[in-house]
Amino acid sequence: MDFEPRRWWDCSLDVERLAWTSVVQVKEAAERLAKRRRAPMRFDTSPARVAASFAAIEHLRVDGREPSGWAPMSGYFPTAKGWVRLHANYPHHAAAITRALGASTSDELTNVLREWTALEVESAITQERGIAVAVRTGQQWGGHPQGVATANDPWVAVEQHQERPPLPAASECSLLDGVRVLDFTRVIAGPTCSQLLACLGADVLRIDPPDRPELLEQHLSTGMGKRSSTIDLATCRENLETLFSSADVVLLGYRPGSMTRFGLDPDDLLDRHSHLVIASLSAWGERGPWAQRPGFDSIVQAACGIATYCINRESRPGALPVQALDHSTGYVMAAHVMDSLANESSGIIRISLLGAARTLLAYQPPTFDAPTGLTVPTVAMDSPYGKLTLVTPPLTVDRQTIERPIGIYGLSPLAWAPRSNAHGTTTPH
Repeated sequence: MDFEPRRWWDCSLDVERLAWTSVVQVKEAAERLAKRRRAPMRFDTSPARVAASFAAIEHLRVDGREPSGWAPMSGYFPTAKGWVRLHANYPHHAAAITRALGASTSDELTNVLREWTALEVESAITQERGIAVAVRTGQQWGGHPQGVATANDPWVAVEQHQERPPLPAASECSLLDGVRVLDFTRVIAGPTCSQLLACLGADVLRIDPPDRPELLEQHLSTGMGKRSSTIDLATCRENLETLFSSADVVLLGYRPGSMTRFGLDPDDLLDRHSHLVIASLSAWGERGPWAQRPGFDSIVQAACGIATYCINRESRPGALPVQALDHSTGYVMAAHVMDSLANESSGIIRISLLGAARTLLAYQPPTFDAPTGLTVPTVAMDSPYGKLTLVTPPLTVDRQTIERPIGIYGLSPLAWAPRSNAHGTTTPH
């Protein structure tokens, strides 16, 4: 499908092209897998579906209520020299800011930062295991050690390992019928990938630590079709190894090196279970001095120069109109997972948010037509949390919208569902 050259969002970067091409990539991967599994399915998308899916959390409603948005200490803040971007949506990250700077409210933070430079804030909060970056221009990032180390890295790299058992023919209504996915990802990019796989019929079991649960709105906006468990990885190694032995796909979304002590280093995991397709997602790539740092879409935007393309009239750095690095990376990640299954190849797929940023920045500036208003396609469903209004994944199957239920977060058993129950439902387009 060719890119439709029209504006959906008001931005000086070609966010539409990044969004459209990533969804088309996953659409084409689904078509290849359907052909391999002898499933006569047609996959489509549209600008309205793509645009809506990239703003899934913004369109979420729970009993009519909008999401709560950013935490008070999240966002851009001026310092004595330069701007800094902070992320405090998760309680442990807000606590790190308080430990580093002694501020626990937005007003206190604003006052404290008058005495700090942006680079000092970045360093102090990072030392406390928090999330902060100084806002940099593209030129400044190009000279930064992490920018230098990753400048020539691809957005996604696939390391094939060996042939894996072929999947049987798919059912008539479910492309990924019988495919089992263990999901160790959080926030948006990884869960966007796993939600699409679940909506295409995979049995997806998401696993989170009990002491750091996912934000409810994040779970609801990317939770269709999944089951979810909260477990202590240190005490469940034997159970996990049993799950790995009969899984097809493992998605990893924690910073590189942080899961090694739990047996979840991608290379070690593949050594033990050579049949797996493993997707390893990072913020900053897997090389360079920042490789093991955590990060978010908004933080990567601020560090690599995107924020300086979005400066507002008050000369304040800005952000892309949607979390485009997250969503595009999630869809590209899903595309490569499905291609590995179609190719009957195990191995490791390495992908990063920084790679999405480099891809976006490499595009030619878009034409500055006025943004075109698009209808937001949503579905309504009941859930344990109330009546939900949701955006579905951007693909349709045989002209039908994928619609899957959302269950209670964290209460699913640590076990696979029977393969015969891996079918989902669709609703008319």
